Amino acid sequence: MTEAAVATRTTDSTPETSSASTDRAGELINALAALPQGHPSRPQMRDQAIEAWMPLARHLANRYSGRGEPVDDLFQVALVGLIKSVDRFDADRGIEFAGFAIPTIVGELKRHFRDRTWSIRVPRRLQELRLAITAANNTLTNTLGRSATVADIAAHLGITEEEVLEGLEGARAYNSTSLSTPANDEGSLTLGDTLGGEDAEFEIAELRVALGPAMARLDEREQQIISLRFYGNMTQSEIADRIGISQMHVSRLLTKALGKLRKQMDDFAA
Repeated sequence: MTEAAVATRTTDSTPETSSASTDRAGELINALAALPQGHPSRPQMRDQAIEAWMPLARHLANRYSGRGEPVDDLFQVALVGLIKSVDRFDADRGIEFAGFAIPTIVGELKRHFRDRTWSIRVPRRLQELRLAITAANNTLTNTLGRSATVADIAAHLGITEEEVLEGLEGARAYNSTSLSTPANDEGSLTLGDTLGGEDAEFEIAELRVALGPAMARLDEREQQIISLRFYGNMTQSEIADRIGISQMHVSRLLTKALGKLRKQMDDFAA
């Protein structure tokens, strides 16, 4: 039995009605293909052909159920593939419509899982590698009677073990966990609460490392004024009294020293 017949039977209760529906669907698509572009009957016949072949789209969509996507969403994706198939079908190529439509619809479904269902975008190569690893793992588990190892999968796919590990690591991006997920039994702590925040002390530590050499480039009086002002917490008037100069002179020296330090720190950051 063809896939189209299997699909049609999902909505019809008897073999007779199933065969009739399949024949009717085939007649509609062939009649549509025979009509020239711009023919006034094409829009209506196109709609009828799409409706007649909907059971095939639903059948293929159901194949991919249970993978975390709503079946109705998968059916909509399959319908997109069906519509593309109806619009692109060329009966003169000598193939049945089902043989043309099935790969197109399945391709749409696979693209949906590849492009729309990953929590984090990863390169297409890793997406395809994940699918290959999953298929290989299922096959090897059945043939070996045990869980497949990384070496088993690598040998089966003809790739290196490092590539298998890369694919497995990339597969972790397929699903993500909400930061609101409880992290303890009481539910008082969420996953987000366990994540660290930005620590400003790291930046301060770097500045302190750079400050020593920068201070060493100041002259003795400038170093003394900086130390008294920022380490001794003295006012400019108190500094003036301490070193025996005017408060205005202290202000000018402090401004000059801070300018030198700022330039030194900017050079360090660059």
